[in-house]
Amino acid sequence: MLVCAGLAVALAFTSCKSSESAYRKAYDKAKAQEEANLANNTNYGEETPVVSPVQTRPSTETVVVDNVDNVSVRPEKLQVVDGAGLKNFSVVVGSFSVKANAVGLAQRLRNAGYPAQVAFNSNNNMYRVVATTYDDKASAVRSRNDFRAGEYADAWLLFNQQ
Repeated sequence: MLVCAGLAVALAFTSCKSSESAYRKAYDKAKAQEEANLANNTNYGEETPVVSPVQTRPSTETVVVDNVDNVSVRPEKLQVVDGAGLKNFSVVVGSFSVKANAVGLAQRLRNAGYPAQVAFNSNNNMYRVVATTYDDKASAVRSRNDFRAGEYADAWLLFNQQ
C-alpha cells in the first residue's frame, strides 16, 4: 500500500510538469501572428514619428517643445454635410456611421462655442465631427492638444484632400 501511494504521488508530480514544447508552440504561434500583422500593417497616410535623443535638464527647468512636424495627420477626402466648410487641417473629435449621432455631437460643440461641422467620408461611410478647422498645421495641433487635455482624449488631425 505504501508503494502504491508513493507511485501515485510520483505520478502526480511528474504529470504536472510544464511541457517545454507547449510553450514553444505558443511562442511560435504568437511570433507568426506578429510577423503577419507587421506584413499587413499600413499607415493609412500617417506620418512616421521621428524620435530624437533625450537631453536631460535639471528638474527645476520647464521646457515646452511644440514640434508640429512630428504630429501625424490623417488625409481624407470629405464632403461637408453640416457647416461652413473645411480648411486644410481640422481637429476631429468624433466619427460616426450614423449621421444623427454626428449632428448631435456637432450641436453640443456649437452650444459650447465651437464652430463644429459634420463632414462625410464616402470611402468608409463615416461622418466626421470637426470641432475646429485651420489653414496651418501648427494652429490645428494646438487646438487638438487642447481638446485632448479636456473631454476629447481621442481627438486627431485630419488633412482635407479637397
